[in-house]
Amino acid sequence: MFIVESYSLAVVLCVVTMLCWGSWANTQKLATKEWKFQLFYWDYAIGVFVFSLLAALTLGSFGNRGQGFFENLSQSTGQNLLLPILGGFVFNLSNILLVGAIAVAGMAVAFPVGVGLALVLGVITNYIATPLGNPVLLFAGVLSVTLAILIDAVAYKRLSSQDQKTPIKGIVLSVLAGVLMGFFYRFVAASMSTDFTAIQEGSLTPYSAVFLFSAGVLLSNFLWNSIVMAKPFAGQPASYGEYFSKGSVKIHTVGILGGMIWCLGMSMSILASGSAGFAISYGLGQGATMVAAMWGVFVWKEFKAAPKGTHVLLVLMFLFFLLGLSMIILSRLNVS
Repeated sequence: MFIVESYSLAVVLCVVTMLCWGSWANTQKLATKEWKFQLFYWDYAIGVFVFSLLAALTLGSFGNRGQGFFENLSQSTGQNLLLPILGGFVFNLSNILLVGAIAVAGMAVAFPVGVGLALVLGVITNYIATPLGNPVLLFAGVLSVTLAILIDAVAYKRLSSQDQKTPIKGIVLSVLAGVLMGFFYRFVAASMSTDFTAIQEGSLTPYSAVFLFSAGVLLSNFLWNSIVMAKPFAGQPASYGEYFSKGSVKIHTVGILGGMIWCLGMSMSILASGSAGFAISYGLGQGATMVAAMWGVFVWKEFKAAPKGTHVLLVLMFLFFLLGLSMIILSRLNVS
């Protein structure tokens, strides 16, 4: 199977993760112009699963390093098979809440609050479990990202006062999504071998772990998304009949593409963790917050009606994000 052994390459893969995780929600924006987000989310979950299976059957099966996909699944313990599926259930609930927050409050708010909170919690939990990297630089980077989140919240408060409506529901959904998202990665990481070349007995390879995680996402969709279809965060309820009768091939394709983009990012993050460590790999990937905010600000124009001075705050937000991500990268380089 394909393995990443260079830290520099691991950082590149984390940048790919950042771009994927910060950009997939644009497919939701495109699809939900004429398609309820609950229906979009079925295609998204299918896309996540399909990509993980393709990766497992190709990069996860070729070559003579590590273990092949089927061989690895057959020797894994029941606990390690269950952990990433549970991670998929936790992630899917958090992501559905995040998608709901995007629908209510917009990308430039939902991502900095939800994913930013997930960054803080995820780095802490993964570092405690696998303490790789300079803790001073690592957590200074997390603090810098947290400051960026607070600045974005101030900018959003100025924006919402102009609209005379504060979507408290969107903020609450973002916070709940962030708390849950901060823990899903640990379930996947705990099931994996710490050595990707010589797989520990009973443990999963990165490809097997992502596949089982994706299976958990798709399976849990029958629970979480069915609830949201009946009791939506905003708008009218959705039915399964609408999914089959009203969705065009183009709309279904956009949703599946969104899921595949996200799963590409997840796969790159898990592969990078072998050299970077889980805390750094997850932390860098969650720089997606900045990428998503840039989409929201510059493409979707979510702050075009903001009062004077708001754009200065947005510039500061981006600077603190870049500073934080730089320190997270350096934290692995400065370990004696």
